[in-house]
Parts: sequence; C-alpha cells; structure tokens
Amino acid sequence: MLRVVGLRCAACGATVDIGATHPWRCPRSGADRRHVLRIVRAPGPHTPGDDPNPFVAFEAESAWAAYAEAHGMRAEARAALVHELDAAVAAVAGTGFRRTPLIRNAALSDALGFSAGGGVWVKDETGNVAGSHKARHLFPILLHLRAAEVLGLAGSVRPLLAIASCGNAALAAATLAAAVRWPIAVHVPPGANPAVLARLATLGAQVVTCPRRRNDPPGDPCVHRFREAVAAGAIPFSVQGPENALCLDRTLGFEIVEGLGDAFDRVFLQVGGGALATGIGDALAVAGIERPVHAVQTEACAPLARAWTAAAAFGDDAPAHWAACMWPWEHVGNSAASGILDDETYDWVGVWEAMRRSGGSPVVVSEDTVAAADALTRGCGIDADPTGSAGLAGVLELRPHLADDDRVLVIFSGVRR
Repeated sequence: MLRVVGLRCAACGATVDIGATHPWRCPRSGADRRHVLRIVRAPGPHTPGDDPNPFVAFEAESAWAAYAEAHGMRAEARAALVHELDAAVAAVAGTGFRRTPLIRNAALSDALGFSAGGGVWVKDETGNVAGSHKARHLFPILLHLRAAEVLGLAGSVRPLLAIASCGNAALAAATLAAAVRWPIAVHVPPGANPAVLARLATLGAQVVTCPRRRNDPPGDPCVHRFREAVAAGAIPFSVQGPENALCLDRTLGFEIVEGLGDAFDRVFLQVGGGALATGIGDALAVAGIERPVHAVQTEACAPLARAWTAAAAFGDDAPAHWAACMWPWEHVGNSAASGILDDETYDWVGVWEAMRRSGGSPVVVSEDTVAAADALTRGCGIDADPTGSAGLAGVLELRPHLADDDRVLVIFSGVRR
C-alpha cells in the first residue's frame, strides 16, 4: 500500500493533491520561496519491499509513485519504469541505484577512541550515481517527469531542466539528464572547478556562468539566475525543497533503518542546503526512531545554527516565521568543505523538525576541525572529499561529550576530484 496521500506547505498550510502534475512548489510561493511542501502520509507501518533498487523497494513512501498510481499506473508498470530509467543512468554513470554500504569503520572508531561495542558507522555514498548522494534527490523528480510523459499528462516538448550548482549536484543532474537526453542548464559561479566544468561539457549540459550583478538582492547569484530560468518555463531540477519538493528523497534514511534499526545513538550530517538531513530525519520519523540528529556546518557559513536559535522564540510555529529565522549569511567565508557553504539552508524547516523531534542540535565546527576530519577520512579507506566527510567534523567537535561505547553514524559522500 502506498502511504503518500498529498503534500502540505509547512509555512502556510496550503495543500497539493497527490495527483497534481509537476507539484514542485507551494501554490502560494510565487517569487517568495519561503514555503516548502512536505509529504502527507497515511497512517500505517513502514513496509519496504525487497527489490535491489531502492526506488522500487521504498516506493510506498514516494510521492512520484503515489502520483503515478493516482493516474492508473499499476505497480508492475511503475517498477518497469524505474528499472528502465536505472539502466539508462547506469549506461552513462557506470552504475545504477542500489543500496549503498553501511558499516562500522574500524580505523575511524579506533582513531577516535571508541570501544569495540561503540564506534563510527559510515554510510558510503562515494560509489553512488555520479559519486555522491545528490542523484538520489533528483531521481524522484525524473521519475515524476517520465511518469507524466508515459501517462500522457505532459506536453509534447520537453522543457529545459535547470539547476544552480557547481559541484556534486550539478554532476548528478547532468548525468541524469544525459541518461534520458533531456536538455539541462547548469548555473555555476565564476571560478567553478575546471574538472567539474569539463565533465558537464562531456555530459552535454549547457553551463551558465553567473557573476554577481550590481542590482542582485542578497543570496547566491546562481540561484537568482536559476529562478529566472524557472520563471521562463524551465523545470526546477533542484536539490532544494522550496524549489522542488520532490527532491526531499528519503531512500537513504530508509536504508539506514533497514541496516541498523535503532541500534545507533546519534547521527551527524553535513548540511549545506539541508535536503540530505531533511530526508534522513523524515525517514527516521516514519520508522518511529528517535535518535539525536546533529546538523554540521562550518564557522565560515552557519545560517542553520542562527535559525535554530531564532526559531526558539516561535515554538511549533517557527516555519510560519521563516523570514525571522532564516536569511542569507552575510559574509560567507572560505572552507575546504566548500560544498556546504550555502548562504541559506534552504531546507532548514525539515532539518529543524528533525533536530527538534529527536533531541538533536546544530554543530558548528572550525576550519581546523574540518581539516582534522579530512585527514582521518584519507586514512580510513573511503575517498570522500572534505565536504562529504564534514559530518565527521561534528563527531570530532562533540567527541569529549560522547561515551566510548556510543554508536555514531555519519554519511560520506562526494569523491575527491
């Protein structure tokens, strides 16, 4: 039984029917993106399937699948669509979507002084599609788009896909777009990584360089240009929930539940835009698991920690007071963990909910701690970059307050480039 029955805005309460085609944003958002749609779930247990592809195994909790079912697409056809797209992705990326490893890392556990019963469990996303977890967020959008085409609910001309990113999300988006031969524009800043730009060119993406304009409002110029493209008709192929709610994928969280249940004590997650932490927090909530979720940001850019403090004044109503809680970080510094220097935590509401529900908290780390986590990562057998291992920096920051037999969970994501 599919559990998703609709979408509801956390900020204003507006609802969207599960049968709506292209339900990307709250209908009241307009130019104001301080809205985000959240999944409305029917009561009942989380019941995963046994298909090796997580998008089939966990489809009961997927908005795209509920949309397809609402328009008459049966389970067999939905599974066939996932496998068809997965094969196309694998032809481009060299791998499709499978459950990713989740194991106790002995080297890290020993280095941090944990006991044999405790330690650091690592979910390794460096072997996922395009080298990070980002494609997990984008594949549900692609599934919705293809389902709409198959069902005859889309136009005859494919609109341009658009994303604002210069790293893992850009590569993931361009990889998926190439797999289905869908045109995509990737909005990047001046000085983007040449290796990333070269790969985007190989994948056939249109790269749009976005310098800051004198009349730009606060915030990322790439996001401004991306939003202009969406206003002109492009599909928001984004890893930011306020831009496209279907990106708030929960499959990685369900894999954690499947692999560990509640047999861990805390989870530390690197947070830039916040979609990863939102999805994992939501999955833990669906499974009824309450373990502290810690969102890790750097001193160079920590808008979530500021929002956490501001939100305390509003209690349960904090999402309705978005502007008073979350606004762009005024002076973004430099960090080796450059991929989490989003000047806004776009999905702060979902991360706030996860931390508040679980008894967690934000963790702000220094650049020295980021470097120490990166050095440990280099020696642990997983080739994650400093952004992808930044959750470990949170463990280092709180290690004096953790028991030796605590079982902590981190996600490593993003291969070194």
